[in-house]
Amino acid sequence: MSTDIQTIRKIAHLARLEFNEEKEQEVLQDLNKILNWVDQLRQLDTEHVAPLIHMSEEVNVLREDEPRNTITHEQALLNAPKKDSDYFRVPKVLE
Repeated sequence: MSTDIQTIRKIAHLARLEFNEEKEQEVLQDLNKILNWVDQLRQLDTEHVAPLIHMSEEVNVLREDEPRNTITHEQALLNAPKKDSDYFRVPKVLE
């Protein structure tokens, strides 16, 4: 399977890409290499191959999600650009 320069120009137009003639030829060669590789994959017999569910056998080991305070309320307010007693001051979002 191979493509021609008109196909490259149509794809470039749809993708809103612009190539000069030299780049068009490079893209054409690269796309033809990709399509030839895909054709080779199609020829493989995969009838007795189990579908791949996960990329690896690794299992995520996650810690328990336990709520806890890592800083105090006062420490958090120290980083606030604006504050009002015990609260953060933010711009009004509703009118």
